[in-house]
Amino acid sequence: MAKPDVAMSMTAEKTPRHAPTRAGKRRPWHNLEAEQVLAQLRVSMENGLSSAEVAQRRAEHGLNTMTVSKQQSALLRFLLQFHQPLIYILLAATVVTLFLREFTDAVVIFAVVFVNAVIGYVQESKALEAIDALARSMTAKALVIRDGRRQNIHAQELVPGDIVLVQSGDKFPADVRLVQERDLKADESALTGESVAVEKSLAPVAPDSMLGDRLCMGFASTVVTYGQAKGVVVATGDHTEVGQIQQSIAGAQSLETPLTRKIREFSHLLLWVILALSAAVFGVGLLRGEDAGETFMVAVALAVGAIPEGLPVAVTIMLALGVSKMAARQAIIRRLVAVETLGSTNVICSDKTGTLTENQMTVQRLVTGNQLYQVTGLGYRPEGEIQAGNQPVALASNQALKLCLQAGLLCNDSALVEKEGKWTIEGDPTEGALEVVAQKVGFQRTQLEQEQPRLDAIPFESEYQYMATLHGGSRRVMYLKGSVEAVLERCTGAMLADGSAGELNREAINEHVARMAGDGLRVLAFATAPAAEHQTHIDHSHTATNFVFLGLQGMIDPPRREAVEAVKLCQQAGIEVKMITGDHAITAAAIATQIGLKGRHQHGKLVAVTGKQLQQMPEPELQDVAERVSVFARVSPEQKLRLVKALQARGKVVAMTGDGVNDGPALKQANIGIAMGITGTDVAKDAADMILTDDNFSSIEGAVEEGRGVFDNLTKFIVWTLPTNLGEGLTILAAIVFGSQLPVQPVQILWINMTTAVLLGLTLAFEPKEPNIMERPPRPASEPILNRELIMRTLLVGALMLLAAFGLYLYEMQHGATTAQAQTVAATALVVLEAGYLLNCRSLVRPMRDIGFFTNPWVFYGIGAMFLCQAAFIYTPLLNRLFGTSPLDGGQLLRIFGAAVVLVLIITVEKHLRMRNPQNAQPA
Repeated sequence: MAKPDVAMSMTAEKTPRHAPTRAGKRRPWHNLEAEQVLAQLRVSMENGLSSAEVAQRRAEHGLNTMTVSKQQSALLRFLLQFHQPLIYILLAATVVTLFLREFTDAVVIFAVVFVNAVIGYVQESKALEAIDALARSMTAKALVIRDGRRQNIHAQELVPGDIVLVQSGDKFPADVRLVQERDLKADESALTGESVAVEKSLAPVAPDSMLGDRLCMGFASTVVTYGQAKGVVVATGDHTEVGQIQQSIAGAQSLETPLTRKIREFSHLLLWVILALSAAVFGVGLLRGEDAGETFMVAVALAVGAIPEGLPVAVTIMLALGVSKMAARQAIIRRLVAVETLGSTNVICSDKTGTLTENQMTVQRLVTGNQLYQVTGLGYRPEGEIQAGNQPVALASNQALKLCLQAGLLCNDSALVEKEGKWTIEGDPTEGALEVVAQKVGFQRTQLEQEQPRLDAIPFESEYQYMATLHGGSRRVMYLKGSVEAVLERCTGAMLADGSAGELNREAINEHVARMAGDGLRVLAFATAPAAEHQTHIDHSHTATNFVFLGLQGMIDPPRREAVEAVKLCQQAGIEVKMITGDHAITAAAIATQIGLKGRHQHGKLVAVTGKQLQQMPEPELQDVAERVSVFARVSPEQKLRLVKALQARGKVVAMTGDGVNDGPALKQANIGIAMGITGTDVAKDAADMILTDDNFSSIEGAVEEGRGVFDNLTKFIVWTLPTNLGEGLTILAAIVFGSQLPVQPVQILWINMTTAVLLGLTLAFEPKEPNIMERPPRPASEPILNRELIMRTLLVGALMLLAAFGLYLYEMQHGATTAQAQTVAATALVVLEAGYLLNCRSLVRPMRDIGFFTNPWVFYGIGAMFLCQAAFIYTPLLNRLFGTSPLDGGQLLRIFGAAVVLVLIITVEKHLRMRNPQNAQPA
């Protein structure tokens, strides 16, 4: 529910500046006449507020700044990094090893925990910058009328009732109700998502009008692109529209990702398994009559062995490697877990402008003499041609088309500029598109302006809906550009292709307009008329009639070519793509249809649901619509947030893209927020988990692909590391059951766990992506990391490691080896078996021959490095003393490697049997 705007009402109960506002409906100032607003705020438009009244209102409403929610202290946020079950186990292991006076082991374990906490703290701190960025979006200065005179003041000193003046280039310093305006246009894209500047007016609108339709309002932090205006402040600080968004960001829930949830669930399971095994060891020892103290130490050794000390650091490093891979694909990750979240994403909610489209208005169709022409080439680069039936059109043979393009170029205040090979528009993008299409067929603005210099102009005014210019040269001529209705009512005829005058067929022209508008194109009409020989001035009396209609130009912000293919790949991968935009419904539906979004169609086009329709929907219906519909238009920031929550309520893992202030709450609420790096505001970037450096939807598809690869490799690491810990625990348990000495010492277990996790396990992070990775559906968020088949494999491998390590230990003891030699054989067997099993884990279902033996050379580098370290573990006197090891002979090494070969063969057969039943195959 929205918060009331107490700053808007001078009769509202006084509220402390930083106290929460009461729930209720905000006053619809856009529904009142300007005079009514001035009367209710008790202010004169000519004199403004008095100094005394300003002081009173500031005391009542506070400064025009946004409140930053109180955040947790830095120390508390750091300590919370340790608040997870797996970390509890590692901290307990640290305490236990200290108790055992194994200081080196304790330091190593705690170092792993500490580094992991530091990384998490740094990443989380970056996300908290979103609120500060919103505060920075308020303007620094404001021009107001107070005490009957104009004054420049700091924007934070504004109060409700202040009369403010703005002109082209200014930002609105607060929410204002316009009371006077001249040709005012405002860029509200950051707030509403509207792709072009909005033409403002003074007329009130319906109370339930969406934000983008409140044409009589100016909103804080939006930019005046043209004209000037005077308005009365109706909301300041937290009570502005951008302030309400700030409150939404502050209140948006930061969801745990599929990875963090699965790791948490896995850690809880691991915790109980370790405790159960340790208790079993202690109980069996007591039943056998062993010394309670010694038995307790053995139970502790089992716990240390069963803890995967390398898991947290391995997860962090593997995610960090994923970050670097994504950076190469134009995606900058701000939170490590976002890497994996992308792999589980099953819905992408994308903004339209600049993400799915070029963000460059482009003329695509022309109509002259009742003939339709197509224009090739996209964006502002002046490359392409005009075609009729796929054949280029010669301007020399079509005078009407030539003059239509010429009118668009000369009746124009924007400029096409090339800077460092990049083409940009200075001015209105719509006018820029007219210059681009003219240059595509060879017109040069400089040359035309020399031949027909502009003498005078009537700027565009919303009241008249057209712009007109007067030009000199060999003869005086006027050009007219504007809405179809405004231009047609001033025309008495139409120009034919040969330049002769013809009849004006209004019905045929309107049919063309309807078809272009139905395809989402913005249509402008053009006309010309001769001027008096010595005329140097024009006004509206000169443009009332006698114009000759030249034609129509239809333009749109076209889809990116690469976005079309990326959307296709996402949908093929089982990922729904939805467009959520502040733009108009017809335009949104047309672009969505061209891009190939799936959804309900009507008359060949996708059906778009508007924000006004969403506003009336109860929550259950909204969830149904959010799931079924793929295009949402003219939506407000609150509705974007509602849509994301509705999808999440249906169990969806949602990625949300955005670039404006209005996108901030939805970006933070989404499972992964994706901001635009080029056009994105600071607010959007700081609220997001990922930033696209090229603002391109195809980069999202690439990041999803990388995310899936990271999760695959992370799963492979977990499937590889768990049997080792299980085997170590079972080995110690077996020693207690059979009344044997420990086959492996706790310090040797720590050596195995830490060295193999880094040198062996992390090599899986470099495993290439599976070839079918974007052909399978997203992994369900509720699915555990290990399915039934992988759990069975873990138990199988753990049992094989138990048999190999304990069996070789007993064999050595029975054949005269020393205890140190037998324990060294057992420890080395675990290492070599892990290396062999690593080769099997490169794919969880496919054999080595299918994935290519040398496609990941890092695996073999890691095995080589591990064997060198293990050789030092076996043969160097220093490590012999530290770890209680002893040198081995050739026969002992041969038996160890023989056991590893047997394990590899058994797992290969298990894979083969499993592949024969596709229902049991794990898609990784």
